[in-house]
Amino acid sequence: MVSGMVSGLPIYGIEAMLNDAKVKAAKPRDKSYRLTDSGQLYLQVQPTGSRLWRMNYSYRSAATGALQQKTLALGAYPAVTLLEARKQRDAAKELLRQGIDPGVQRKLAVETNTTDTSSTFEVVARRWWEKQCKRWSKVHAADVLASLEANVFPAIGSLPITSIRTPTVLAALEKVERRGAVETAHRLRSRISSVFVYAIGAGLAESDPAAGMGKALQPKPKAKKQPAVTTLPQLRQMLIDCEAERCRAGTKLALRFLALTAVRPGELRQARWDQFEGLDGEAPLWRIPASAMKGDESRKAEAEGDHLVPLAPEAVAVLRVMHGISGDLDLVFPGERHPHRPISENTLRALLIRAGYYQRHVPHGFRAGFSTLMNERAERKWREAGGLGASPDRAIIDLMLAHVPDGVSGSERAYNRAAYMPRRRELACEWAGLLLADFWPPEIHLGQPIRYAATGPGR
Repeated sequence: MVSGMVSGLPIYGIEAMLNDAKVKAAKPRDKSYRLTDSGQLYLQVQPTGSRLWRMNYSYRSAATGALQQKTLALGAYPAVTLLEARKQRDAAKELLRQGIDPGVQRKLAVETNTTDTSSTFEVVARRWWEKQCKRWSKVHAADVLASLEANVFPAIGSLPITSIRTPTVLAALEKVERRGAVETAHRLRSRISSVFVYAIGAGLAESDPAAGMGKALQPKPKAKKQPAVTTLPQLRQMLIDCEAERCRAGTKLALRFLALTAVRPGELRQARWDQFEGLDGEAPLWRIPASAMKGDESRKAEAEGDHLVPLAPEAVAVLRVMHGISGDLDLVFPGERHPHRPISENTLRALLIRAGYYQRHVPHGFRAGFSTLMNERAERKWREAGGLGASPDRAIIDLMLAHVPDGVSGSERAYNRAAYMPRRRELACEWAGLLLADFWPPEIHLGQPIRYAATGPGR
């Protein structure tokens, strides 16, 4: 190894060294690759086009005495030039000669320079979340915060928001991609970008390093349809099989109520006793608050945006039995361990799996079954009656599923929900009669669990 000085910089060897032309000409390939300089310095070229300066070094731990192989990130080209990267390499090697780990020293320097802790990414992100969560459902708000805590804060949460650049954000998202969570990486990019937009408005940042980064990530995989049983005999048999399983009565009743109402599973989980009206009358109703519904901000903010679910007698019967179980609580379907928290989102899925319906049906699949079967019946009856075109029941069935057509105003949506209520109630009763004809009453599950012979209703 030959050493010396050239232009005031140390020479670490006679191996081929990089120059500005080579660095500038480095193009992305299918896989990342390195262009090596001297003194363990190299340029990592990513498939996305990012060119990142890195330095490998060895450091012996004072605590264990073990020699550790580490990598120091020196920044991204062209923000950090070749000359600047070499200066950082030399400074790092000087620290190593002094017995100091340059990686630890850099982290301490960043923390020391963060004189105002209110401007770190995590603190700003939490401020943004507090402002946004008021217009989200509780479930979505919790999901957003949990995703940032698990995937983003560990990577960039402690950094001053003004110091974060695009390569830093991209590195955090690529880590998520590498575990196969491509859709999560795209959602996180959008949320990080929203945090920076908030920071810019608050005067805490000048630019959004996550903007326009979507194309640098792997393409989102095409969405797969959720598995669903969509024939009446199979749906009925599935309920028989599930209700024959050994589990809590509340779980079986929740699955039956979900099948009868065809609401989204999240709406069922959050059902509260104060949302139900007229259970002793002729027109029982479940009023799901607009804020708890899936949809955009305008839908959630509508004064008349609640989703109205007419209840068939079979659905009311389930509620009467559940009232004896959870009537003294706020939630209709509470969790087993924590009665003031809703039933887990995995509880009903687990019941379906135990009953033999893995990858054949999921809780959300009852909506597909209801839509398919009721639309088929509506079209058949419409044609038999001599009707032309699509059955008018098709739009009503969409309303029952809370599918809001594009381009329809809030006032029109509110009017439609009220105007078609008599027909919606008729369809709900028709669906319940088809689904649960000759079924055992819901109170049979009280005092269980036992395992029944899954041979058919009432047997």
